Amino acid sequence: MSSKPYDPGTEGAKMSFRWAMSYGDYLHLEDILAHQHPLTDAHDELLFVIQHQTSELWMKQVIHELSAARAALKTGDMPKMFKMLARVSRIFEQLNSQWDVLRTMTPADYTRFRDALGPSSGFQSYQYRLIEYVLGNRNPNLLQPHEHRPEIHKMLSDELARPSFYDEVVALLFRTVDGDDRQVPAPVLDAPHAPNPDIQARWKIVYEDVDTYWPLYELAEKLVDLEDYFRRWRFNHVTTVERVIGFKRGTGGTSGVQYLRRMLSVELFPELWHLRGEL
Repeated sequence: MSSKPYDPGTEGAKMSFRWAMSYGDYLHLEDILAHQHPLTDAHDELLFVIQHQTSELWMKQVIHELSAARAALKTGDMPKMFKMLARVSRIFEQLNSQWDVLRTMTPADYTRFRDALGPSSGFQSYQYRLIEYVLGNRNPNLLQPHEHRPEIHKMLSDELARPSFYDEVVALLFRTVDGDDRQVPAPVLDAPHAPNPDIQARWKIVYEDVDTYWPLYELAEKLVDLEDYFRRWRFNHVTTVERVIGFKRGTGGTSGVQYLRRMLSVELFPELWHLRGEL
């Protein structure tokens, strides 16, 4: 067996990857590309599968970034946290663009394979649920669709048992604005979170004196930016579903478009949005 070392200076056209790791090896492309299994011969089913698989890959990256951002926040590494939050916003921008591709699928196209999906639904995405739980939208009733997968149910339950990212943000807000003399402890957020006047009052102090509280002000705007992209993603989901199936029930038993429209009213950081009317 030859032990000739890999020469990165060799022209790509003449390079041999027999003994060196290739692009495909590094990315495990054969494994990835072998996991698209349409259940029908409908042309558009492959698009449907790839759309949702790539969305789940991006959600994996979102969870990776948010977990690291929460850790950076707890250690006071604000610049690192800001970079991660900005990246999450850009990921949701990318996810928004994917809906444009799926919207090329017409109702007639989708009808050809919809029955093959059975009760499966995006509502059952545990990564999406984890993202909401990490950010602070924590409805414990939504654990139920995952009870049949004990390891996933435990992962989501463990997340509910620790402070959310927004919990950590609120704790920092109260420590910074109230200082050592604070009389009101940082509140424990509702599940799901409802607007809290004490939190909003402290964000108002930050926005009215941005020079004194610049890091908190920058953090607040990063959160608004993230939620802005997140809302657009949910809105595009609604319009795509309405365009393709109208007001039919969803495959997972939800009310379809009506359910998705209700989700549009959910606010991740309500105080930061409601505050704007007071400034």
